[in-house]
Amino acid sequence: MASHDNDHLDAVYAAKGPADIARLYDDWAGSYDADMAKAGYRHPAIATALMARHLPRGAAPILDAGAGTGLVGEWLGILGYPEVEALDISEGMLAVARAKGIYSNLHVGLLGGELPLPSGRFAGLVCAGVLTTGHVGAEALPGLLAVTRPGAVLVLTVKETLWAGSLAAAVAATPEAKLMEATEPYISMPGDAGATPSRAVVVTRT
Repeated sequence: MASHDNDHLDAVYAAKGPADIARLYDDWAGSYDADMAKAGYRHPAIATALMARHLPRGAAPILDAGAGTGLVGEWLGILGYPEVEALDISEGMLAVARAKGIYSNLHVGLLGGELPLPSGRFAGLVCAGVLTTGHVGAEALPGLLAVTRPGAVLVLTVKETLWAGSLAAAVAATPEAKLMEATEPYISMPGDAGATPSRAVVVTRT
């Protein structure tokens, strides 16, 4: 029996590695926005609200790390951030994002190691829906910090089991990272019976 109401979700959570994840998201790209709307997907709204609380309007550039089809990028533009770049493992998802015309640049790349981007470039970074089961864990933190400048704001949504299991400790042990805020746990997809709690955290690059 499927653990999620959407077969694509079951598949990506069970993915066997980066190539498998990229292929599955490529296959899902055409219906992703509609499927996530049906599930009541909350991460983009929560993440961008936290960014607006901690990073002044107009700050640039911002990286949408794990951008997918651009759900976060759309919100960032509405909130007054004029230059947002996208990074994602799936070329199919980025093709959908490109068609929306919301990003100043798009990059294909894998979170979890060194990113294919200049060090110290970004004033802000959002990573929504990526730090979760079957995707990326605490190993992503050094790479995300490396592409941001001192004083940058990083907003991360994190599966609660990952936060409690390793990422909270990784942030606490990293001198370049200072935890500014953490939400209470919430269900990211209330329309999906298989969804489990996540939380959103705000980190500044010291």
